[in-house]
Amino acid sequence: MSISSPSPAPRRSCLSVPGSSAAMLAKAPSRGADEIVIDLEDAVAISVKDEARETVVAALAEPQWRGVRTSVRVNAPRTPWCHLDVMALASLPNAPETIVVPKVESPADLAFVERLLDGAEAAAGRTAPMGVQALIENAAGVAHVTEIAGSSPRLVGLILGYADLSASLGRARGAGAELDSWLAIQDAVLVAARAHDITAIDGPYLGVKVDEGFQAAAERARDMGFDGKWAIHPAQVAALNELFTPTDEELEHARAVVAALEDAEREGGRGAVALDGQMLDEAVRIAALRVLARAAPAG
Repeated sequence: MSISSPSPAPRRSCLSVPGSSAAMLAKAPSRGADEIVIDLEDAVAISVKDEARETVVAALAEPQWRGVRTSVRVNAPRTPWCHLDVMALASLPNAPETIVVPKVESPADLAFVERLLDGAEAAAGRTAPMGVQALIENAAGVAHVTEIAGSSPRLVGLILGYADLSASLGRARGAGAELDSWLAIQDAVLVAARAHDITAIDGPYLGVKVDEGFQAAAERARDMGFDGKWAIHPAQVAALNELFTPTDEELEHARAVVAALEDAEREGGRGAVALDGQMLDEAVRIAALRVLARAAPAG
């Protein structure tokens, strides 16, 4: 079993929506986010876990969800609800593109989910395997992030979760996100994702406003190389889409880089290739392709 490459559509903005709210779910597809992440974990009280799952299953059957890039954050492995969430989602005709597995601590957590998906998909007659995103949000997950990133053919991305990670590390939690204090962990997640050619998504700013703190956190993630960022309020979606969309000049340069290297290959793989005084190689091409991947969706 192998997973096809992630969709070329960007994940600049990933809007988290509570799975227990039918009203919020009804509005979510029209919010303009590149991805809707329906939350069955932290946003749902223990007393209504089963009810929320039923609400999500019913919502995904509605016409407005067709063609919407969707992921569902299931409950964590070792909880009473994880296997029920995974089996319910994998059996849906309009199943989400991926599931987000929270509190991933080791490759064993993803192996558990992968076995659940294998069985549920076989029972449902699904031929296209569902992808998985791993939420890195505790000290164990950070310590094993490189192993996690390479552990499953279903894995398409890593997400950095600040709220639970703050608690795990004993670090002060605040919306302002003392940015420098997270730099080493952001780098670790980003390097692990890039080493295994999967997406790297920065976690949400722990506030609902689009203020200076939000702007600074989002710009830091973009400049570091993250592919996008989670939003916890619809008002943040447009700002993230704008921040993570390359400028026309950046897109023009990226296309020129790719074209120059393709021309060189057609001409027999000539040695040095230059563009505007810059020597081009495979690393520059990969960087250009990442810029193009963040372009706004057509249409």
